[in-house]
Parts: sequence; C-alpha cells; structure tokens
Amino acid sequence: MTGIAPDPDLQKIVVLIPCYNEEVAIRQVVRDFRAALPEAPIYVYDNNSSDKTVEVARAEGAIVRTERIQGKGHVVRRMFADIDADFYVLVDGDATYEATAAPAMLELARTEGLDMVNGARVTDREAAYRRGHVLGNRVLTGMVTTVFGRRLSDMLSGYRVFSRRFVKSFPALSAGFETETEFTVHALELSMPIGEVPTRYIERPPGSTSKLRTYSDGLIILRTIINLVKQERPLLFFSVISTIFLLLALILGAPVLATYWETGLVPRLPTALLSTGLVVLSALSLTCGLILDSITLARLEAKRIAYLALPAPQIGGF
Repeated sequence: MTGIAPDPDLQKIVVLIPCYNEEVAIRQVVRDFRAALPEAPIYVYDNNSSDKTVEVARAEGAIVRTERIQGKGHVVRRMFADIDADFYVLVDGDATYEATAAPAMLELARTEGLDMVNGARVTDREAAYRRGHVLGNRVLTGMVTTVFGRRLSDMLSGYRVFSRRFVKSFPALSAGFETETEFTVHALELSMPIGEVPTRYIERPPGSTSKLRTYSDGLIILRTIINLVKQERPLLFFSVISTIFLLLALILGAPVLATYWETGLVPRLPTALLSTGLVVLSALSLTCGLILDSITLARLEAKRIAYLALPAPQIGGF
C-alpha cells in the first residue's frame, strides 16, 4: 500500500504576538499580518497590560489570551505550550517588523524543511535601531556564534518562524528578553536546519514606547549567554577559568621558585602557599569541566532524541 503525501496547503500556520502595553501599535500589527497571512489565526498574548491592548486586539479579531507571570520568556513558554500548529510566526507587537516578509519566511521554512527562520533586521533609520543597540547586538551575536556556530547575523531579532518540531522541543527556561538568545542557542546546539531572511525594521509608531532597557537588559542577556556557555560548553567554560588560575599561579610563583633555585630558601611563604592553592584550583576547575562535559553530552543526546521524536517539517512550497 502506497502512502499519499500530505497536501502542504493544509498545514496550519499561526501568528503569535506577545504584548505588554501595546495599545498604540497592536491594531496595525494585527491588520498587517491578517493581510499578509489571511488564513492564519492570530493569537495575542497579553502580559498584564494596563492600557487597552486587549480591547483593541479583540476589536481587530485577534484571539486574545493572558499570561499573568510578567516577562516575555514566560509569555513565549505559555504560547508554545498552548498552541498546536505546523508553523508558528512569532513577532513582537510593536509594529516595527515587516509583516509582508512572513510569506517569504514561511516559504523558505517549507521549501527547505527548516526548523527556524530568523528575520534579520535591516534599516537605515537610526530612530528604529539606535547605534548603541546595533553595536550591542553585534557583540552579543558574535559571542554566541563564536561559541555555538556562525549561522545567524541577528540573534536578538523578535521576528521568527518556527516549525512544530522546534516549538515542542524548546525548553523555554528564560523569563524576559533573553528568550531570543535561548532560541538561537537551542537551534545551534541541536544543529537544526535554520535560515535567515532580511526584513525591514522601522521605528515604533508615535505614542508607543519601548519596554527594552538598553543596559540592564543587555547585562541580563550577557549573563544568559555566560550561563548557556557554562551549561552547554562546560569544558570550554571551566578551561578558561582553569587557565586564569594557572596563569595567576605562575605569575605569583615564578619569583618564589627563582629565589628557591638560587638560594634554597622560600622567603615569601604566603605567596608560595597562594600559588600552590591557585594551581589546585586550576586542576579542580579543569576536572569539573571534564566531568560536566560528559554530563552535557548525555543531556544533548536526550534533547536530540526528544527533538527527533517529533515530525519533521513537511517540505513543499506555497
């Protein structure tokens, strides 16, 4: 008996929009994505907005749900748990992303069977993408891609297309804006098939204010990157710490050793003890890295098996 290939046109596509106080922008976002993807249901997940975000979204025909725990990461976790679809379009509710790029992103995901397509932001408007944000994004993206693989140019984009296999295998452990970093590392760590599409990025509409806190959120993202390196690349992480301890031990202990070889005396006993302690800490750090690397390999195998247990994206164009 021969199987019948599923019709790609029957695949379910949903638009997911996390929102917090986006009364000014959400109407335009819902309208633009309904025009770009007329058959896709649009879900707006409100995160304790104090304005009329919920009323405006409902008036535009969006399906509105609420997540009470504050933070974008919590909203993403709830959305991914609640909604079942073949492809998910995730976009911020601030009207800064190009809705007309969604069909191209979905087509790339479907024609090549990709688990994630990233909307890489392109703009010539400084008000939309300030130089400090551009520099911070490049630095943070460079750090992640250096460790996990250079396959994306805009790690912090809030505009992505995911397959069901990605969404249902994504642990969603972050609480806030660092969830974009977690998306990227999850895809790179499991060597998922991914792609990127340049998308136009514009400033927020008048009256809309950003929830991004440049320095504090940047530090949170940096801390998340460091934690992810510790968790996913422990040998690298603890080898760096081990090397630092060893270098400090050599710098402090070299003069003591030189004096001992010349005179047979150890005149600076505290320094000698400190150097010895640093060597011990260096060895312990390297040992921790080796042990945790074996544990990480087992975790990676478990995550890979969970990922492979889900059906792959069906390949076929629109």
